[in-house]
Amino acid sequence: MKIDLNCDMGESFGAYTIGMDAEVMPHITSANIACGFHAGDPVVMAKTVALAKKHGVAIGAHPGFPDLMGYGRRNMACSPEEITAYVTYQIGALMAFAAAHGLTLQHVKPHGALYNMAQPDEAMMEAICRAVAAVDSSLLLVALAGKWASRNREIAAAHGLKIAFEAFPDRAYTPEGTLQSRKEPGSVIKDPEVVAQRALKMAKEGKVIAIDGTELTIAPETLCVHGDTPGAVALVRQIRRVLTDNGINVTAMGTFV
Repeated sequence: MKIDLNCDMGESFGAYTIGMDAEVMPHITSANIACGFHAGDPVVMAKTVALAKKHGVAIGAHPGFPDLMGYGRRNMACSPEEITAYVTYQIGALMAFAAAHGLTLQHVKPHGALYNMAQPDEAMMEAICRAVAAVDSSLLLVALAGKWASRNREIAAAHGLKIAFEAFPDRAYTPEGTLQSRKEPGSVIKDPEVVAQRALKMAKEGKVIAIDGTELTIAPETLCVHGDTPGAVALVRQIRRVLTDNGINVTAMGTFV
């Protein structure tokens, strides 16, 4: 049994430090690196790629809306052509830093509102897939496990892409299989043991318990812990320990998807 453990990284920029990249990186297998639109900057991108290389962590682009003020978490009304261009631009930027360090990208994971809006929006998912396929069709696209997985797999396959489906042990789920809004209390789960047990259930059973007690089938291949979550280091360390102790091989998604 295998599972990938990913984290959003490289989201500091200028004089602002966000997340605990140096502390989290040794415990994950894939890093989603911000590309300058919602967070990150060229210097941070270079440092984050170098840090991932040091720890043998696979890297992927983490493109978002051009919304630095809103951290990419605000919905934007963009045309499919704009979204394709935004994603293409950001993948290309990270590819350059990867090449400079002798690395290649493993995946693309949209960030924040771009990620959430694309799950039920076929036109937006198509736009993202067009960008990824045009740049490098061997890149894995990360999308939400569960409700829209089957349809999004078909959209990706039509563009020659494979999807790695993702779940979030540190986020609360609605009965509909979506992530509960961060505006709601309890949307981010901070207890390391609770998060680790949720991760184990996701990896071993392919299931998660929603906020109303409903058991949802999600079948993820990668689990995400947010690097800006309070106590992120403790969370990711406990998840890794619990998964390993239960015989689950924590390895980069590119090795088995």
